[in-house]
Amino acid sequence: MKFGEIKSKIENQLTESYKKNLFKDNFFIFEELVLKNKNISKLFFLYDELSTKKGLSENMAVEFVNESIIAYENLINKIQPVHLRELKAWVGHNKCENNYENIDNLFSTNVLTLENKIKSKNLILEELTQKKNIDNEIINVPLQSMVSVANKTIKSYLKTLGESERQEIYNLYKKPKKKLFEDYKKIKNVVLEKLEKQKEFSDEETSLKIEEVLDKIKNEKIDQVNFFKLKKLSENL
Repeated sequence: MKFGEIKSKIENQLTESYKKNLFKDNFFIFEELVLKNKNISKLFFLYDELSTKKGLSENMAVEFVNESIIAYENLINKIQPVHLRELKAWVGHNKCENNYENIDNLFSTNVLTLENKIKSKNLILEELTQKKNIDNEIINVPLQSMVSVANKTIKSYLKTLGESERQEIYNLYKKPKKKLFEDYKKIKNVVLEKLEKQKEFSDEETSLKIEEVLDKIKNEKIDQVNFFKLKKLSENL
């Protein structure tokens, strides 16, 4: 799978997850696998730059493309295969068009597709020499906003944790959702049972606090962060 395909799938995943109110979970993975990986984030940015109208002169556009090819060759050699496999495991199931096919063709080293490479290069040059379209910028704002307003509550909570605990949450995002739900329900039942027993032998004030915790656990949604919190609570009861 070429990087343009992966990037298209990531963007589609973020957009769809926003519609389904699952954006914060997917953004957490995006942050870990893309934003925190220096080489992948640079490659991500490079594809964005080559697909953006810049209003460059023809000479500047040609130079920009040539420098981008050099930058790509330097970056792709620094990216570890395991990091690309993680991206594919996250979004590989996503079905969408490759919005960066021309850029993939530009960076291709396959001599059998030389004609496609030349055609794609010309299309990219044409794009770079066009002036920015205000309507397109407005259309792109929602996706940019989704990334910039990524769940601040989770970020604040993660900052309070140690490195090993943050890694534990990150590993939960790799866990199959079916397995996560099953394990969550098991821990939830154990925690509810323990709290009910504690409530029986507690004073009125403590009982009220326990009741609040019980209501919260019963009604909270199942996600990786809540799974982590519930697991820690179970260990401390």
